[in-house]
Amino acid sequence: MHSDLQVQAWKRLGSMLGRLPHALLFHGAAGVGKLRLAERFAQLLLCERRGQGTEPCGRCDGCRWVEAGSHPDLRFVEPEAIARQVPTADDEQAPAPAATEKRAPSTQIRIEQTRALAGFVNLRSHRNGYRVAVIQPAEDMNEPAANSLLKMLEEPPPGAVFLLVSHHPARLAPTIRSRCVPVPVPVPEPNAAAEWLAKQGVKNAARWLAFAGGAPLRALEYATGERGAAIEQVLRTLAAGDRSALTAVQDRALLEPLAEVLQKVALDRAFGALAGRTKYGAGAGQGDPTQGRAWLAYARHLGREKLLARHPLNPRLFAAELVAAMPSTEGMS
Repeated sequence: MHSDLQVQAWKRLGSMLGRLPHALLFHGAAGVGKLRLAERFAQLLLCERRGQGTEPCGRCDGCRWVEAGSHPDLRFVEPEAIARQVPTADDEQAPAPAATEKRAPSTQIRIEQTRALAGFVNLRSHRNGYRVAVIQPAEDMNEPAANSLLKMLEEPPPGAVFLLVSHHPARLAPTIRSRCVPVPVPVPEPNAAAEWLAKQGVKNAARWLAFAGGAPLRALEYATGERGAAIEQVLRTLAAGDRSALTAVQDRALLEPLAEVLQKVALDRAFGALAGRTKYGAGAGQGDPTQGRAWLAYARHLGREKLLARHPLNPRLFAAELVAAMPSTEGMS
């Protein structure tokens, strides 16, 4: 994907190979390809036939192991809820698995993980090259984990490269940001993104790209995944004007799509009323400016409430509260 949509970011990474920084911070909106770009760069660093090239060869042992997710010199540090790796035998500081522990997977990166990372980066490389750590989303580190990583960034072991990926870099401690070279990953040009989506078999690519705020990977997720189906359901219910149906939520997994759709509808109604145009293709294009300000306030309210959508005490009550705060709209019950 990087070659099609993130050409400038990839060229910048290639220019760093001569004097490679020990830490890079890939940042940009969710769904623009930051993680894929970081993964591709990690593969390039671990490619055993790279020479002076700026693309991984895809054929050497290093490239094949990266693609298989089994390279001994590559480590991903992610919240348990999305983690792709488990601690390996050489992680002397990795937390021992608790067979009897019954808790939900953490949505944070915890200090046990960064302590294990310290053990990884201080070991000798298995392939006499770099040891690469990908931390994502970096803003999901809790404070102890962030402090532990900061010590590694302040005194990086020789041959260790840290690739941080962040949707919200402002949430990272300034001391961490200051020790990373930023790699901005912008929203791709709309025509290129729509063309890429069409190649993935996405129908109505422009419509999903608009709803995703221009982020192609998020648009692909919407168009092909369960979240997209939930979004469609909410949009249909809104179009039918049935507010009461929006509150009939039994599954916690539906709360985030509900909050997201309501917020984008609110923003489009606000933009339409105040600026005469919409952004997400989810709301009316014109309206009363007074109503526009009410919708904008509601969108801000939803921005705060979305943070709670994963952990409501009562999903149906939470949904009812979201809908009850919606500004009145003619034609909706």
